[in-house]
Amino acid sequence: MTVLRSQAALDVHYYDRTCPEAEKIIRYTVLNASMHDAKVPARILRMFFHDCFIRGCDASVLLDSTPQNQAEKDGPPNISLRAFYVIDDAKTKLESACPKTVSCADIVAIAARDVVAMSGGPFWNVLKGRKDGRISKASETINLPAPTFNVSTLIQSFTKRGLGIKDLVALSGGHTLGFSHCSSFQARLHNFSSVHDIDPTMNPEFAETLKKKCPKPNKNGNAGQFLDSTASTFDNNYYKQLLAGKGVFGSDQVLYGDYRTKWIVESFANDQSLFFKEFATSMVKLGNVGVMENGEVRLNCRVVN
Repeated sequence: MTVLRSQAALDVHYYDRTCPEAEKIIRYTVLNASMHDAKVPARILRMFFHDCFIRGCDASVLLDSTPQNQAEKDGPPNISLRAFYVIDDAKTKLESACPKTVSCADIVAIAARDVVAMSGGPFWNVLKGRKDGRISKASETINLPAPTFNVSTLIQSFTKRGLGIKDLVALSGGHTLGFSHCSSFQARLHNFSSVHDIDPTMNPEFAETLKKKCPKPNKNGNAGQFLDSTASTFDNNYYKQLLAGKGVFGSDQVLYGDYRTKWIVESFANDQSLFFKEFATSMVKLGNVGVMENGEVRLNCRVVN
């Protein structure tokens, strides 16, 4: 299934007349939640990506499962998504300020920008006017890019959504925020191939560190690793780690091992302002994927109207 860039007309000023305080309300809600829980920024950024990659940026990831339907949030890659309560909280405030106006899809897009900016990353103007979808299927989450993908499968996945190689490398830099459980990278540490026990592209000392955190068998369900060494600051450290063989996911480290992407990784590692500019550009492009014109504005982000 190909979700191409949308033709729906999004606009920076979409709510200027109907809900002028919308962005301020969302920013306050996200900032407040982040002060109480440092994991919120990474979780919101991941939520936006997982929403837009399945059926486009239509808030399908927010819908709860029903007895008749298993929704996206219960698909295997999304079981670990968190912080839905932050979006619910913003929605409740928006419904009292301007009822039936701001879509859940726009809340997620704005919140994703806000968590990046408040973590030290770039700020960009979010295009608004998305509508909320009515379909959400757990089975479709198989179409999310996996941490085991190589560059060819990553490029293919992004191309289907109208995103190019530079978008792939820039958006992967979102891994400058956050944490991964062992299950997403431990195949790189044990019996990696018939020839290598450990993924040979991984720095050997780093591999030993990860092995200690993720022993086999692993009894601690909370064990894992931060995705870069400054995991609560949005910076270009993620790319510097790739140069040192310290990418956590296979799908991170391969970006430095393939001629199609290596030069972009190097340019971002060397120039943080370039990374910030390209990340903002790619986030706007991602926010345009599969936008619906004929959806609805949900009153409760967890259920269709």
